[in-house]
Amino acid sequence: MKYAIEVKNLNKSYDNFKLKDISFKLETGTIMGIVGENGAGKSTIIKAILGLINIDSGDIKIFGKDFKENSVEIKNNISVVFDESYFHDNLKIRDIDKIMKNIYSNWDKNKFFKYVNEFKLPDNKKIKEFSRGMKMKLSIAVALSHSAKILILDEATSGLDPVVRDEILDIFLDYIQDEECSVLIASHITSDLEKVADYITFLDNGEIVFSKNKDELIYDYGIVKCSEKDIDKISKEDIVGIRKNTFGCEVMVNNKNKYENKEFIVDKTNLEEIILFTVRGDK
Repeated sequence: MKYAIEVKNLNKSYDNFKLKDISFKLETGTIMGIVGENGAGKSTIIKAILGLINIDSGDIKIFGKDFKENSVEIKNNISVVFDESYFHDNLKIRDIDKIMKNIYSNWDKNKFFKYVNEFKLPDNKKIKEFSRGMKMKLSIAVALSHSAKILILDEATSGLDPVVRDEILDIFLDYIQDEECSVLIASHITSDLEKVADYITFLDNGEIVFSKNKDELIYDYGIVKCSEKDIDKISKEDIVGIRKNTFGCEVMVNNKNKYENKEFIVDKTNLEEIILFTVRGDK
């Protein structure tokens, strides 16, 4: 099996925050979503992968190679989109094309202007006149126009309206169709990740809670509805979290099939509920 990114036992300490033993693998040809609340450590992981910060310990490989020893080759094959546009306000679309062809040896002008037209970006306006959504579309158009094999996004769809987000997510799905390209998306918008991600890595307070196949998560997990006294009938090792209300209890389990043929009512769930029960549910 080929991996685009391999992170093993990554540790990084700040005065008031720590990344602790972060490990995951992004398979080639797949999309992984890193999800967690603001401050959970998503951006720190991405900065570590890109060599933008020094890590305390751990091992990071991209295309099976060390980033620092192969930085020129790797940078040419990675595209990164952050939550803010970093293009100068006074530039226009054609200025960006001229700049990028001198940065990337495999810059594809035709592909770039195809995305510009597809995104309906104005080529006669300066970037300072662009809306936030237009700036993000421009960043993504640049990211997809130099034949990169890995696309890394840090909250890139945050703040965009649902129609624009949906349009961009479809582009990510097209991007991986050749099974040679991979996407790593850090986001707190679980609905986006549920639509496109093959794998979900859930981060809480600098630690990985789980890193699993998304479809298996949605299939295996469920919500058991019962009275408080019936909670004892559910195996403790199956309980993800418990939510109590005036009508009884909702118990998130990681093996819903085990309880569907018993006296319980078992509902299907989604990624957002799984995360909420995991973090905020009673144990």
